[in-house]
Amino acid sequence: MSVKNKQIVEKVNAAFSENKPEGFLDACADNVEWTIVGDQSFKGKDAIRKFMSSMKGQEPPKFTVEETIAEGDSVVCYGTMKMADDKGIVGDYSYVDAYRFSGDKIDRLQSFVVKHKTEGEKSGKATA
Repeated sequence: MSVKNKQIVEKVNAAFSENKPEGFLDACADNVEWTIVGDQSFKGKDAIRKFMSSMKGQEPPKFTVEETIAEGDSVVCYGTMKMADDKGIVGDYSYVDAYRFSGDKIDRLQSFVVKHKTEGEKSGKATA
């Protein structure tokens, strides 16, 4: 199953990049759980759909997947992305997405997202 699940995750990542939430939701079980660690959690397709629709009009994240690892009913991918924050400022992020499958559907997604510090933040200087 791990090769098939890996292919599903590759399609899901493409759907996210193209701002096509239904491409992601089609791959999910009805009672899917998505946790953005340290931020928000959603249970069920309707809750996820509502969250994703709240981002309409925003530029979708630009992903670079560095590696995808599949084993049994789990797939993990990690990489970098550029996306706008809640103020519309585009920044660099690193992410890890951990998917768990039940059959051929995603039943859990845990996303770990970390914003990279700007040079000014790294040095302790304020940026404009």
